[in-house]
Amino acid sequence: MSGERAVEDLLRRSAPQVLGALVRRHGRFDLCEDAVQEALLAAATAWPENGIPDEPVAWLVTVAGRRLTDQWRSESARRRREEAVAAQEPPEDRHAPGADVEMMAGAPGSVDDTLDLLLLCAHPALSEPSRIALTLRAVGGLTTAEIARAFLVPEPAMAQRISRAKATVRAAGGSFPLPGEDRDERLAVALHVLYVIFNEGYTAGAGRHLTRVDLTTEALRLVRRLHELHPGDGEIAGLLALMQLIEARREARIGADGRFVPLADQDRRRWDRRAIAEATQLLERTMATAPLGPYQLQAAIAALHAEAATDADTDWRQIVVLYGMLERRSDNPVVTLNKAVAVGMAHGPRAGLEVLDSVAGDPRLRRSHRPDAVRAHLLERLGDHAGAREHFRRAARAALNLPEKRYLEERAAHTGS
Repeated sequence: MSGERAVEDLLRRSAPQVLGALVRRHGRFDLCEDAVQEALLAAATAWPENGIPDEPVAWLVTVAGRRLTDQWRSESARRRREEAVAAQEPPEDRHAPGADVEMMAGAPGSVDDTLDLLLLCAHPALSEPSRIALTLRAVGGLTTAEIARAFLVPEPAMAQRISRAKATVRAAGGSFPLPGEDRDERLAVALHVLYVIFNEGYTAGAGRHLTRVDLTTEALRLVRRLHELHPGDGEIAGLLALMQLIEARREARIGADGRFVPLADQDRRRWDRRAIAEATQLLERTMATAPLGPYQLQAAIAALHAEAATDADTDWRQIVVLYGMLERRSDNPVVTLNKAVAVGMAHGPRAGLEVLDSVAGDPRLRRSHRPDAVRAHLLERLGDHAGAREHFRRAARAALNLPEKRYLEERAAHTGS
């Protein structure tokens, strides 16, 4: 890894910790984020030339804190001038502006700064989409374009959503530690956010690489930390098991020639069996003791794939049942899209196409290449090679991830040959 790439990766990992530490100490989420961005820019300039400091997070916190102090001094000076002109008595300078909403921590080290930041972004004053978008930006480090793809919305609309979310958090304030009545709701949003981050890392929305290991690693780290803090929460455990089961297949998704390998064609000897065993045991314990939720259901589906020696051995009928249960718990067309594949395997491609048609017009799937890819797969199994080629081509044109695009182009070229 080059020196610049190492610095870039380190800054990406450190940014949420630095922002969380500053917000905990000073409040004013928006000002703290601006200060952190300036500190990251300073580090990106200085570290490749002078070397990475022994304590990079402390270095960033110090520099960002200085930027924040400079900004507050400038703001205080401006306010004093305005008040003097108005012949008003100057206010007591007891603390820096914004300290009235200072976020006080509990016992030192009791909760990871990044997790505190994660829960802060799940502020009750925000709508659920805005909470997720803000958290992806502040904690996950995703760009606005990446978040827009994750939400299947235009990038300008997402930029406005994030800006409004920052303004809402600034106006509403927040507190550390979080009140008990807010915490459960915020945890649910946080889990959704972490799953979106993980999915963006497992199959990057765009670019030359299929995966972004930095994102999957960070999402797993945070979910593990949440599980340590809330070991009895069934959905946290379910999400952790789900991520482990999916991540266990990562190495097999890329062939020796660098090409994308779909699940059905993967060399299952390359799957991480230790991670699969750990996740399966966690899931079994959780489903025996906790109320069943969407993440546990998805983990159960992933476990059925992991337990099958070959694609042909997969218990597709049971997977169809689990997707039906999942559909009843979530309004997500991607669930139905995945169910269409399972139904096609369990009951034939015509039945799968009927399920696919039920979400074909869903506007949330308009920018996704997956509906065409699924339709092409089902048409190919049905023997409609011309239709399959056309939909493989459509999917390839819509795909933004280069390995996926190449795979779909190759399927289009070789279908029926």
